[in-house]
Amino acid sequence: MSLLTAIRDLVRGKKLTVRIVVAHLNHKLRGAESDADEEFVRQSSAASDFEFVRGSSRLRSSGNLEQAARDARYKFLGEVARKNHSSLVLTAHTQNDQAETFLMNLIRGSGRDGLASMKTARDLGDQVRLVRPLLSWATRSDTESFCHDSNVSFRSDRMNDDERFTRVRIRKTVIPMLAELNPQIVKTLARTAELIGDGTGSQSIPPDLIPEQLALRDLRALTRPELYSRLRSWLRLWRGSLRSLERKHIEAVERLILSGKSGKTVELPGHGRVVKHDGRLVFSNIKVEK
Repeated sequence: MSLLTAIRDLVRGKKLTVRIVVAHLNHKLRGAESDADEEFVRQSSAASDFEFVRGSSRLRSSGNLEQAARDARYKFLGEVARKNHSSLVLTAHTQNDQAETFLMNLIRGSGRDGLASMKTARDLGDQVRLVRPLLSWATRSDTESFCHDSNVSFRSDRMNDDERFTRVRIRKTVIPMLAELNPQIVKTLARTAELIGDGTGSQSIPPDLIPEQLALRDLRALTRPELYSRLRSWLRLWRGSLRSLERKHIEAVERLILSGKSGKTVELPGHGRVVKHDGRLVFSNIKVEK
């Protein structure tokens, strides 16, 4: 709502002259509450004279619910952008989201790419860019204060208080404990993620230099840091992202490379897998029947 309000003010002040479409995906996870959220967004969009597009999604009951919901949202947002001939999707992630993501990836044992966390801009495919304009400078309290100062209502998802989710436990328990040592811990963690991202960006391999299949002979000649960097770049490109990949998954692929047996497979989160075949590594998606 803070992002929508800011964009509305820019449009009304003639400082932004582009077509605005508000897209909302209803996951149907909270019954009437989810439907009420959708109606709230529809009414808010109409009050701002913005177009409104809705979608709904039924998520699998098994697996990582948060990741499945996130993947469904970005797929939906990308589809809405393409249908409306838009090159940009904007979301309102803040430094709090970045700090939580950083700690989640740190706990999982992620490498540098995972610790770099969210980017302020990244590709969604088909010439559509995802942009997070608030990520590098605004906190959650900033967005809430802006809404209060602008007399704008907002809704809260009760699942954000459900401590069965790792992110919620980090938000409600870990970060407050760290804040006792550093009151600026959210900004510090967000800045750390940004610095790591800046440091890895120049070392990443250009996509056009990453082959679809990797020769085992070439991989075995690399040092471990070089190998891990090569595997992460390869998986980021062909898998689509490094989300949910932990060090143990990269180590499993390393064992696959060093093993003398062929035809072995490493299963990855998100229904992907790496297969060793004819002296090469091949990545493939596993299609799951709904």
